Amino acid sequence: MGEQRGVPARARLAALLRRRRDALVADRWVAAWSLLLALLLLGPSLAPGYVLSYDMVWVPDLSLRPDFLGVGSALPRAVPSDAVVSVLDEVLPGWMLQKVVLLGAVVGGGWGTATLLRGAPLVARLVAVGVYQWSPFLAERLVLGHWPVLLGYAVLPWIVLLTARWREEGRLPLALGPLLLVGSLSATTGIATGFAVLVGVAGRRTTRNVQALALVAAANAPWLVSGLLHAASGTSDPAGARVFALAGEGTQPAPLTALTLGGVWNAEVVPASRDTFLVWVGLAFVLVLGALGVREARRLLPGRTLLTLVLLWTAGLLLALWSWALPDTVAVIAEHVPGGGLLRDGSRLLALCAPLLACLVGLGAGRVAAVEGLAEARGMVAGGLVLLPLLLMPDAAWGAGGRLAAVDYPDSYAEARALLVSEASPRGDVLLLPLSSYRRPSWNGERKVLDPTGRYLPRDFVTSDELVVSQRALAGEDPRVAAVAGALAADDPAERAAGLVDEGIGVVAIDTDHPVDVPEVEGEVLLDSPELTLVGLAGADPPVPSRGWVVAMVLAWVAFLLVPVGASGARALGALGRRVRRGEHGPELR
Repeated sequence: MGEQRGVPARARLAALLRRRRDALVADRWVAAWSLLLALLLLGPSLAPGYVLSYDMVWVPDLSLRPDFLGVGSALPRAVPSDAVVSVLDEVLPGWMLQKVVLLGAVVGGGWGTATLLRGAPLVARLVAVGVYQWSPFLAERLVLGHWPVLLGYAVLPWIVLLTARWREEGRLPLALGPLLLVGSLSATTGIATGFAVLVGVAGRRTTRNVQALALVAAANAPWLVSGLLHAASGTSDPAGARVFALAGEGTQPAPLTALTLGGVWNAEVVPASRDTFLVWVGLAFVLVLGALGVREARRLLPGRTLLTLVLLWTAGLLLALWSWALPDTVAVIAEHVPGGGLLRDGSRLLALCAPLLACLVGLGAGRVAAVEGLAEARGMVAGGLVLLPLLLMPDAAWGAGGRLAAVDYPDSYAEARALLVSEASPRGDVLLLPLSSYRRPSWNGERKVLDPTGRYLPRDFVTSDELVVSQRALAGEDPRVAAVAGALAADDPAERAAGLVDEGIGVVAIDTDHPVDVPEVEGEVLLDSPELTLVGLAGADPPVPSRGWVVAMVLAWVAFLLVPVGASGARALGALGRRVRRGEHGPELR
C-alpha cells in the first residue's frame, strides 16, 4: 500500500520538475530571442562612441547644472532625465551608459511582455517579444532620439505585472519604486507610467490607492514642480497641435496606422518599408492574430490584469486619435493651459497600447501554430510567425540602416570644455550660435541632431527652442531666448556683446561646422577650430534662481529620490497593518 501511495506522489513530483525545467528552457529561449532582436535592431549604435540622432544627445561627462535641476529659464523638457544621466555618468562613461540605456529600452519591454504570457506556448511568447521590440513605435522613437520615452515603453509590461502582484499579495513589490523612476524620466512618459500604476492598483483598498498616488506624485515631482514654477511661460504655440498630431504612414490613414503603433509626426524617421504595401500586411497581421488571441487572453491572463491592459490600450488609442480628429481643441489647451503642449504629440501615448497588442498577437500566433491540420508544417509556420515582425519592417535593422552609427566628438570639444573649466575663463552662461535648434555636423555623418555643444560644455546654456517642421516655425517658450535674440539684433558687435552680458552670457559658442552666417559679437577669441569657436565676454553674471524656486525644487528632488525608500516603507507599514489585523502583535504587546 505504501508503494502504491508513493507512486502517484513520485509521478506528481516528476511532472512538477519537468514543468519547471520546460519553463526554464522556454525562458532562456525568450531571453535569447529578445537579446538577439536588440542586437539586430541597434547594430552599429552599440559600438564605442556616441549615437547622436535628433533629440538623443549623449556626451562623455554631462555636468549637473541649474537648468537640469529645473530652476533655469527653460521649460523642464529634460527634467529629470539630464540630471539622472549627469549623476550616473560619474559611475559609467557616457558612451557606455548610453549603450546600457539603449539595450534596456529595447530588451526590457519584450522580456516583460513574455513574462506576462508565462504559461503560454513558446511561439506565442516569441511572437509577442517581436511585436513589442520590432514595432514602428520603437523604431521611429529610437531614430527620433526619445530614449526616456523608450525606457517608459520598456517598463510598462513590468508595471502591469507588479501592480497585479501588489493587488493579489497585498504587499508593495520593492521593484515597483525603481521601475517607476525609470518610467518617469520625462513628463509625457511619467504621465503614461503613472497612469499605468494607478489603473493597475485601483480597487476598493483606499490605503493602497493612496500609496500608489503618493508614489506616482513623488516620481514625477521634479518635472511637475518645475513646470508649475514655469507656469507663466508654460503655454505652447497652438500651431504645433496640427504639426505633432497622429499621422498616417504610406497610403494608410492615421487611425489604422495607430493600430500598429505607428503614426509619428516626423516623416523623416519613418522606415521606408512603412511607405509600401507592407504597412497593410502589418495591419492585417495585427488585426487577424489579435482577434484570434482574445479568447486565449481571457483564458490565460487573470481577469483584473486583462482589464488593466484593455484600459491602457483604450486610453492610449483615444488620446492619439484625439490629436488627429480634434487638433483645434488640443491647440486651445496648448495655448491657454500651462503644460497643455504635452498633449500635442499624438502618437507618443500609443506606448500604452503596446502591452495588450503584443499579448493578443502573440497568443493569436500560438493558436495558429497549434492548428491540428498544420502538424507536418508546424515548425515552418511557427518560424514564419516569429520572423514576421522583422520581415514587415526589415529596414529597422542594424541601427535603422546605419542611421544610428556611433561617432566620436572632435578634439576641439574636449579643448573647449577644458577652457571653460579653468578659473581664467570668463564667468557667465554659454550662448549657442547659430540660434537654431538642430545641426548636421560633418563629423556625425551629416545626420540631424540637437546642437550637442551645450551639453558637452560644463555650464548652463541658451539655445533656440524654436522648432521648424515642414518649413513651418513653431515659437519657443523660453523668455531668455527671446531676450538674447533681441541683443543679437543690435547694430554693431560691441552693442551685441553688451546686450548679451546683460543677459548673463559670458561665452558665445559658434558651430563653425554649420554653414550659416551668425551675428558678429565683440570679445576675446578663446578657441578657433574647424568645428567650434568660443568667444569670451567680460563682466557677465549668470542669473541666480530665487530662493523659493530652489526650496521648491529641493523638496521635489527629495521626493523623487525617496521613491524606492517610500516603497519599502509602504511595504513595511502594510505588513505591520496585516499583523495587527490578525492580532499578531508580538510578545511585547501581549
